[in-house]
Order: sequence, then structure tokens, then C-alpha cells
Amino acid sequence: MAEVIVVGAGPTGLLLAGDLAEAGVRVTVLERRDGKVSNLSRAFGVHARTLEQFDARDLAERLLPTGAAVAGVRLFGGVEVDLGRLPSRFPYLLITPQYHVEELLRERALKAGVEIVHNAEVRGIAQDADGVTVTTADRTHRAAYVVGADGYRSAVRQAIGQPFPGKSVLKSIMLADVRVTEPPADLLAVNGVGDAFAFIAPFGDGYYRVFAWDRRHPRGDDEPLTLDEVRAVTQRALGTDFGMHDARWLSRFHSDERQAPNYRVGRVFLAGDAAHVHSPAGGQGMNTGLQDAANLSWKLAAVLRGAPDRLLDTYQAERHPVGRSVLRSSGGIIRAAMIKSRVGRAVRGVVARLALSVPAIARKVTGQLSGVGYTYPKPAGAHALVGTRAEDRPLADGRRLYEALRGQRFVLLGDADVTGWEDHVEVAPQTGGPLVLVRPDGYVGWAGTDPAALRQALAELVGR
Repeated sequence: MAEVIVVGAGPTGLLLAGDLAEAGVRVTVLERRDGKVSNLSRAFGVHARTLEQFDARDLAERLLPTGAAVAGVRLFGGVEVDLGRLPSRFPYLLITPQYHVEELLRERALKAGVEIVHNAEVRGIAQDADGVTVTTADRTHRAAYVVGADGYRSAVRQAIGQPFPGKSVLKSIMLADVRVTEPPADLLAVNGVGDAFAFIAPFGDGYYRVFAWDRRHPRGDDEPLTLDEVRAVTQRALGTDFGMHDARWLSRFHSDERQAPNYRVGRVFLAGDAAHVHSPAGGQGMNTGLQDAANLSWKLAAVLRGAPDRLLDTYQAERHPVGRSVLRSSGGIIRAAMIKSRVGRAVRGVVARLALSVPAIARKVTGQLSGVGYTYPKPAGAHALVGTRAEDRPLADGRRLYEALRGQRFVLLGDADVTGWEDHVEVAPQTGGPLVLVRPDGYVGWAGTDPAALRQALAELVGR
């Protein structure tokens, strides 16, 4: 019997399942699709913080060759967002289709022993004091915990009665993967002219991803889309259609802003699009879901090893505010692109340029967009480092911190006795400063100088 059932074999579910399996947890993934791999996907970018998470799983170097690295984003007629100064080994946005991400995560999960069951659509969920029963069309499954990573129309979210409040922001966004004869001067270009906006970015395989929206002619998601329509809107928004041709995918979709109020209901959790959805602006959707998975996986493993159940409540406390922030920031970009009046658009550009000329504001914008700027709430009385992102650093044995985190391990920076936790905690001696316990998701879980307090933290964060 599985200890954790993950519903959904998209990027969020696969990262979560792989993490759990690497930590020694028995995992089953239930996926309603038939297992055929598609080379079409809406998600298109992997941000710096997600690449750091992939680095901690020995996947970053394999993902990088699949796409194009973009160190800057040009918005609204010349406003530039510079990602090149991010305090990360990955100071850029990697433009790569979602299916490359899924391929790596699926391979890792299967190698770690995850069971993936296809054609397994969830019909019902019942939980009790000892576990959760999941019903599919032909059988029931039982586990201690269930995670719904099954997308916007999450069957898990509906089964546990969680609402999904919010609204549709944009209807009939056009999506196209095309070749071009005149590549953009900037690797990533976005602009809005009141009644239209467009976005274009390279995948690195000869194709470009285009998002476009036309205020003049809104259409339903199910209406056919032609390349000529995409060309016309892109021409209005960006001044050229770049000579688009040979579309391999044309689709329409609508953009909602929604967030579940509770990411945890008893033994059931929500992650990724099952917990939050927002506009594609900024390319933060898949990334936010992957960060959800990285945050929850080690906590489930720790509680199954004997850590207190209250550790699981920190998933809501840490990730729900981030989801809300992403809704606001991505929504802000879309609303700025939709400004109708010429005067309003001129003011938009001036205000954006002035704001980004202030270093503190520029750092906050790039930090939130890339994910490296988020911190988690610090418990009362805790060291100032607790909840902050641990930057990669060289260790005394020649490795880097994020290499030492591989295998879902904690890393203790400093020299202290961790007898009883050696299987899950790597000690990396360093001179000076406090002892720092880095969680498997690359955030500081505890810091201090008292060995007794360290052992208490290990019991609460690592388990037995």
C-alpha cells in the first residue's frame, strides 16, 4: 500500500512523487490521461528558483540544453527587466516547453520507484483518522495522505469541497507555436497597445511561443484559430508578425485568477493549478506549482518518519501567501498590457521605467518574478535566517550546497552531533557564524548555537 497518493502526473505531481520516493516513501501517482506523451504544452519557462530546485535534484544540467536562456525581458515599448543580476547560478529565464520538464521528472520518479497508474480518473475521496481512500472507476486506493496536483478542474479539490473563488480575467487568449523568418531583436518581447497585446519567446528548437489577445474580436475557447489571426494581432501589438509560418500548434484558452482558501483539508493537500491559477504573464504558473511540490514533499516524508503533524500546517502558512502574490503580480502585468488609452500607456511606460531605476524595487520585481526573492514566515523567537532562501555556496569537501541537498537530504552548515539523523542530515563543517540547518527545498529551517535546540529542531523537522 502506498503511504502517499499523488493525483496528477503533470510537473507538480511528478516532482512531488519523485521527492517522496527518494526520501524512502512509497508513492502511487493516479493520472486520468492514458500515458501518451504530447509535445504540446502551455507552460514555456523555467525561472531561476525552479532551476535551483532542479539543481538540488541533479536535473538542471540536463534541462538547460533543451531551451534558450533569456537574461532580460523587454516590456511595454522599452521597459527592461534585467534578470542577469539575480543572486543565483541561473540568472535568467529558461524558455523550454513543459514536456521537457515532465520528461525529466517522470524519468526520475520512475527510477526512484514511483508507481504511475494511467486511466485512473478520481471519482471520490473519503478520509478518516488513519488515512484516505481514493476511488477510481475500477478500484479503490488507500494511503496515509493524498495530494491533488490534478490541475484547474481538480477532482480532488471538488471531492473535499474546497471552493475555487476568483474570476476570468481574459477570454480567448491565442496561443501558437510557430517558426519565424525575422527573429525578434530581443529574445523575449511583450507589448500591449490598448486593444491588443502579444508575447513572443524562443524555445531554442527553431520554434517560438506566441501569446496574443485581441480586444476587438473576443471568441470562445472552442472556436478554431488561424495563423492569420495570430499574425494580425501580433502585428498590431509588436509592429511586426516576424514572418510567422509553419505553426505546429494553434489553440485558444481563457485566463482565470483563482485560489483555493485552504491548501490542506485533513490528510488531503492541494498543489499547483489545483490550488491556484492565474494569467500566463511572467511565466510563473508551472514554477509556482513546482515550488509547492518542493515545499510539501519533505514535510510529508518527515511526518511519516515521526515528525509532529503540525509541520504539515506550515505548507499552508508558507505557500498560500506566495500563491496570492503570484496572482497579484501576474494580474498586474496583464492589466498594464490591457490599458486602453494612449495617455495611460504612455504613463505606464514612464512609471515602470522610473520604478525599475530604483535598485530596491528592481530587486523586488526580479526576485518575485524569478522566485528567488520569496521568504517564508519566521516563527516567533527564531533566528533571522529561518525561512530565508539558502544561496548556493562551496563546501569544504569541494561540493556545492545544492549538490549536498540531493537525495532529499538536509544539510547542517557547521559542526555538531547529529547522531540518530545521519541517514537524512549531511554535516558540512564551516567556521564562524551560527549552525544553519538547510531544508531539502533549499530554505533555512533552523539556525542557532545551542546543540540541544538543534536536536529539538531535528526531531521536529526531520523526524526520527
